[in-house]
Amino acid sequence: QLNILVDTGSSNFAVAGVPDPDVTSYFNPELSSTYKSQGIDVTVKYSQGSWTGVLGTDVITIPKGIYGSYTINIATILESENFFLPGVKWHGILGLAYNALAKPSSSVETFFDSLVQQAKIPNIFSLQMCGAGLPVSGTGTNGGSLVLGGIEPSLYKGDIWYTPIKEEWYYQVEILKLEVGGQNLELDCREYNADKAIVDSGTTLLRLPQKVFSAVVQAIARTSLIQEFSSGFWTGSQLACWDKTERPWSLFPKLSIYLRDENSSRSFRISVLPQLYIQPILGIGENLQCYRFGISSSANALVIGATVMEGFYVIFDRAQRRVGFAVSPCAEVDGSPVSEIEGPFTTADVASNCVSSISFHEPVLWIASYALMSLCGIILLVLIILLLIPPRCQHRYTDNDVVNDESSLVRHRWK
Repeated sequence: QLNILVDTGSSNFAVAGVPDPDVTSYFNPELSSTYKSQGIDVTVKYSQGSWTGVLGTDVITIPKGIYGSYTINIATILESENFFLPGVKWHGILGLAYNALAKPSSSVETFFDSLVQQAKIPNIFSLQMCGAGLPVSGTGTNGGSLVLGGIEPSLYKGDIWYTPIKEEWYYQVEILKLEVGGQNLELDCREYNADKAIVDSGTTLLRLPQKVFSAVVQAIARTSLIQEFSSGFWTGSQLACWDKTERPWSLFPKLSIYLRDENSSRSFRISVLPQLYIQPILGIGENLQCYRFGISSSANALVIGATVMEGFYVIFDRAQRRVGFAVSPCAEVDGSPVSEIEGPFTTADVASNCVSSISFHEPVLWIASYALMSLCGIILLVLIILLLIPPRCQHRYTDNDVVNDESSLVRHRWK
């Protein structure tokens, strides 16, 4: 039995294929009668960690609702670096993003694409991540649900609000603005989508581009009831501790993210209370409860990770190219909800498009690199041929044939 990390920010299904000091179980393909190796090496790098393994196929069954056996691609992880970490409870990863991110190429059919094709289920899945306000390093799991092929009404309250998927690689969405304690950060909306803004269950924290992160930290520090606060808390290098009888969440403001609605002239906002981003850590002191800051800076994306997703039931509607959010009933602490969805709001105060029209995806960069190298190679080959060909004839210049600086680029090249 293997625990698998559900990751909407990558596209390979992979499990530990050899013993590792940081995993308690692994899959031994030699003992499997259904596993078939494809003999293709594959390496996947994440924002933290990487692994190398071999692609193969195996047969899976789904225990509820989807009956039958299905053949899917699976990689066995043979080597890894900073991927399996001490204390992790999982032994593999299930990438649920689009095939554009699959390694070693987009031709590797993803787990969910295989299921849609073979089981004939709708091209939609949904995810409820529970654990809001619970210690982040406890024993066992805090629960949640992954629904393949549809939406489960019992997993959400109120309405589902949908935002368009801007591009089908990651689940890229468009963020219009952020508010801290009800106050707009007043940044250009393109700052929120710098490089990309994605919904990624495989990222633990809410990650913000550096400029946005700095503005959020300043706004939280300004609106919180704590005057003196260590900078190490904001950067993740220090914890903040209070007496176990205290609840520090009342000292911090609500954080709201505005997403463009399917109707582009409207928006809606998803809000997380501090119970979701001021996160308790286990096992520090007898009389103290310590907390970490559930938001960090990012070099290349705004990532709506587990810090935010734990507040919501999130629907990945690939068929209609949209991501939906609804309030999750498990996002409660001491009986009170710690997440909210409100709307609609007008988008008259923001740009009509907050996403750069040029997206430099990794596959596109590779294509551009190869094209440039090919062009350089052709030019070099032509120059070598020209140097090797002997002059066929000589030309006697007249006064009208004089090559001067104004009439010839060749002269300029040699100056």
